[in-house]
Amino acid sequence: MEAFNSEHFLRQLAQSMHILVVKAGTRILVKDDGTVNHRRMNNLVKELCQLKQEGRSIVLVSSGAVGLGMGVMGLKRRPTALAVKQASAATGQIKLMEYYSGKFRRHGQQVAQVLLSGEDFRERTRYNNIKRTIEELFKHNIIPIINENDTICTEEIKVGDNDKLCADVAHFLEADLLILLSDARGLYTKNPAQYPDAQRIPVVHKITPKIESLGGGAGSLSSVGGMRAKLKAIKQATEAGTPVMLTDGKRLGLSGLLAGPHYGTLFLPAAHRLKGRKRWLAFVSKARGKLFLDEGGTKALAAGRSSVLAAGITKIQGCFANKDLVDIANKQGKVIGRGRVSYSHDEIQKVIGKKSKDFYKVLKRKGPEEIIHRDNLVIYQQ
Repeated sequence: MEAFNSEHFLRQLAQSMHILVVKAGTRILVKDDGTVNHRRMNNLVKELCQLKQEGRSIVLVSSGAVGLGMGVMGLKRRPTALAVKQASAATGQIKLMEYYSGKFRRHGQQVAQVLLSGEDFRERTRYNNIKRTIEELFKHNIIPIINENDTICTEEIKVGDNDKLCADVAHFLEADLLILLSDARGLYTKNPAQYPDAQRIPVVHKITPKIESLGGGAGSLSSVGGMRAKLKAIKQATEAGTPVMLTDGKRLGLSGLLAGPHYGTLFLPAAHRLKGRKRWLAFVSKARGKLFLDEGGTKALAAGRSSVLAAGITKIQGCFANKDLVDIANKQGKVIGRGRVSYSHDEIQKVIGKKSKDFYKVLKRKGPEEIIHRDNLVIYQQ
């Protein structure tokens, strides 16, 4: 088998890349005392403007609002009380955008603030509206700066963290590349802070359970997340077909990343690139329940030749309505896909294991033969 040439891959990507999403973490932008790191932010802005001048559409997903707000409010530890956290976000977000706006303006670049919640992604109409808004900003040569709306978000409507957020942004834009700027210099074979012999992994072809096991713990006093959260977000992006670079935001060099993985880690995309609606179904939408399939139904879906039929369902979980989204699991309970149902949970319960020709006798109404039609279905890579 021919060895993978990462430099050739990146050169081709650099030539064809149109949409780039860059995520900057709190620890890159905010010092431990809650003040902005002007040197790093200046470097980031300069490099983004250079990439923009090359004709690329740029989106910046920026953390840092809560960290800056902590500095303004004199907090020494990241708040856990919701009201205090939201107050920190409200205080820090205006400062974050004040800094960005001024620094981008020096390069003649206009920016826009976009604050989002999880529901903005999970509800299909709002998801499409975000996409249209960002595309309109692109037409006017404006760089969107996106953050989660921590001022209003509760756990029920949160995206999760800005690693998940940047993956969701990459999904709806079908980005050509996602770059995560962190305090990590890439993915290592061990925790480099504890093991001097830890080695950086320059290229990851696929995020396997072994790769996932390399994820670390939580973040610092002023930020959330860690390598585990990053790998989860990276897995979603790459499985949808977007390559990801994870690198040290303290040294930057965004253009240099495209010359070869000499620092950082390149995560390769899946061979099959998911398009708009399928991406949303697979990774952004929120499931309302779960269907469990027998072995025959699971094999048929894996082969890509079938819809979900009542005859292959063994049980259901959750309360959901017609047209809601549900996870699809094998008999061991492993989730293998997601889709939009044609019947409610109580109707499906009545027809489990039955042939579609028998639906009318049981449900007393006409309906589709499939519980989930293949056009409303996505199967995850195994």
